Order: sequence, then structure tokens, then C-alpha cells
Amino acid sequence: MSNLPPGPSRRLPGTMAFAFSRGRLQLLQRFTRKYGDVVYFEVAGAPFTILNHPDFARDVLVTRHRAFHKGVGLERARMLLGDGLLTSEDEFHARQRRLLLPAFHRERIIGYADTMVDHTRRRSEAWRAGSVVEVASEMAALALAIAGKTLFDADVEGEASEIGDAVSSALASFNFALLPFGDKLVNVPIPPAIRFKRARARLDATVYRLIAERRRKGATGHDVLSMMVAARDVEGDNAGMTDEQIRDEAMTLLLAGHETTANALTWTWYLLSQHPEAEARLHAEVAVVLGGRDASAGDLPRLSYARAVVAESMRLYPPAYLVGRRALEPYAIPGTDYVVPARTVVLISQYLLHRDPRFWEDAEQFLPERWLDEGRVERHRYAYFPFGAGTRICIGEHFAWMEAILALATIAQRWRLRLVPGHKIEMQPIITLRPKGGIKMTPIPS
Repeated sequence: MSNLPPGPSRRLPGTMAFAFSRGRLQLLQRFTRKYGDVVYFEVAGAPFTILNHPDFARDVLVTRHRAFHKGVGLERARMLLGDGLLTSEDEFHARQRRLLLPAFHRERIIGYADTMVDHTRRRSEAWRAGSVVEVASEMAALALAIAGKTLFDADVEGEASEIGDAVSSALASFNFALLPFGDKLVNVPIPPAIRFKRARARLDATVYRLIAERRRKGATGHDVLSMMVAARDVEGDNAGMTDEQIRDEAMTLLLAGHETTANALTWTWYLLSQHPEAEARLHAEVAVVLGGRDASAGDLPRLSYARAVVAESMRLYPPAYLVGRRALEPYAIPGTDYVVPARTVVLISQYLLHRDPRFWEDAEQFLPERWLDEGRVERHRYAYFPFGAGTRICIGEHFAWMEAILALATIAQRWRLRLVPGHKIEMQPIITLRPKGGIKMTPIPS
């Protein structure tokens, strides 16, 4: 076995490493396909290794997950999210997950369906035929309102624009936080740091207000925030969560619970606008299943093509496009002669694996049929993992599926969305895979 760095054919050139650090996923895709499944590079002297095979994903995220902690991206995300589920580690992470898990049981989530549909219907009814709608902003505002109501029993729709701006500002500042010494630079009074702190303060004000209201009224509701306020760790010390711990979990759920779903829906509308046959099949299914009435949780089993559309959208544009883990000890990459030194950040990209032609026929094509019985084939379990894997798989996966399918069907009942001619579509990978500059579309009545 030999320690990395590997030979020249597996080392990412400096220009490519810089491009990757700036979010150029397409360049990284071309390089890994040319040079193999283990690629080493450095950014500002820090070592990174890309592992590009489902076997590696399973080994790092499931089989040997205890040998890794979160990567640099989510370590820095603590500046915004604190020690929530997304960023915490080890026993504290396990404790917090135990406390939150009851709130995400399928039976409880089913009760949120009507709220999801109601918010979606009211927002889409405000659109006007032939107008220009910035779909990324609309989906973000919708998902934020749904998260506020279903997770916290709070009406944040009225302030969605301001909160959405704060989220965008915080996420836009995140590339700055990833720079060498970014965790120190954030305390220097320079414009990016000032914008980041203002955005975080605005989000904090909302979340702490919601916590204070819940404590004042009593944690008697069935929303997640009530459960967090009332929760006790019966498997541990029987203690509850402090306001700061609740804030960290609430901030994580508020951001992760709306940002990822909003991006999934945004990319879905873009893909449908480019594939009229898939769009027509979706609308036909919605017309038959719903028959002009509002969607409900009971319709989900029959909205099979809608689910396939969302699944295929998340294959091509996974909201969580990259998983980073820091090796706590030297890590022998299975099936290779390489050993990753301790402290190296190991990267596994959903974007790369979801588009890998070794595991997907017509890998770059939008083909929802591949998710139906008629097109389903056996493939590696970890060739597709938009919600992560192992002990850190997204706790809100079922919530997200239901929200995305019901929102898609509700809007499709009323509208088809057409891309504004000449509008350039470009990916912007930050914490999530956003469309840079949004996506401008025109609603056409169904």
C-alpha cells in the first residue's frame, strides 16, 4: 500500500483544483472520467481526495463511517448552523437525532399534506399567464412558508422575501467562509463578513422569536418545534435542549428543509420545460389522478410519474451534490493500493455518480421512465443517494418527497412553465446546487 499523493495521472492539476474549488463540477466530471476513481488535489496546501465509485461511497458513508468526521465545508457551516444535525458529531449527533426522530415518523408527516397543498395552491394562483416568474425565488418562498408552518406552526410567509434574502446572502457568503482562514476572516470588518453576519443575525432573530413564542404558549402542539421544546433524552440523561441547541436544530431544519426542496423543484420545472413529452405525461397523470380537485396524501401512491420526475431531477441536479468527510485515521481505499493519510478530506459527489455512464444508461438524459417498473433496472445501491446515506441520511427524506410531489402536482394542475428565451442556465454549487441567477419562466395555463 502506498500513501497519497498518487502518481501524476491521478493528481488534479492546480488549475483544475482551483476550478473545482470555484464549483466547476463539469470540469471535475471530465477529469475523473479520464483519470480514474481516485483523484488527489490540494487547495491552499490542504489535501483532498475524490473517491468516485459507489463502493467507495458505501465504505465511507456506511461501513466505516466511524472513521470519519464531517469535511471542511460543514465544519465551516457551524458559523451559520451551529451544532445541528447537519454539523454535529458522534454521541451528541446521535442524541439529537433520537430527540428529533419522532417528529419525522411517516404517520406524523402525512398530517402536513394539506398544509403543503394549501400553500402551493395559493402561491401558484397569484401567478399571471404570460408574466415572468423567477422560479427559484418562488420555490424558495413556497418551501420556506411550508417549513415555517409544518415544522414550527408559524406563519413566516409574510416575511419570506426578507428571510429568503438573508438565506441567499448567507449562502453566497459561504464561498468566502471556505477560503483559508475563512473562519477567522469572518470576524474581520470586510464587506463579505459584514453581509454574512447581518444575514445570520436576521435568521437568528426569526428562529429565537419562534422558540420564545413556543415556550411562552407551552409546547402542546404537534409541530417539530413543540416537540423539541418538550423533548427529553430518556435513553440518556433525561435532559432537554437549551434554547441554543433548539436554535441550532431549528436553523438547520429551516434552511435544509426549504433550501434543498426548493432547489429540487426549481430544477424540475427547468427540465420539464426542456422535455415536452415528459411534461405531457406528467400533466396527463395529474389530470387523471386529481380530476380537478386538490391533491392529498392519499394520492401519493398514484402519482407515480410525478415521483419519477422528481427522482430523475434529483439525479441530474442533486440539491446535495457533494459529501465531504475528514479521515480521523489513515484510510485504506478498498480495492486499491492507496492509503489516505489522516486529516485528508475525502469527497464523494452525488453529481458525479448520478451521471456516471457505468451505472446509468443515457446518463446525461432526462428520463423519468427509468424510475418506473417499465424502465427499472438493477444498479448499485450507492449510485444514487440524493439524501445521503448511513447514520447521517437526511432525517426529513420522507417529508421532502411528499412536499416535492404534492407541490409539483398542484402547480401542474394549473400551469406549464416555459423558459424565458435567451435566459442562461448555470449551476452554482455552494452548500446546495442552486441555479446561478435563478430561472426565469413564463406560466402558461394547463
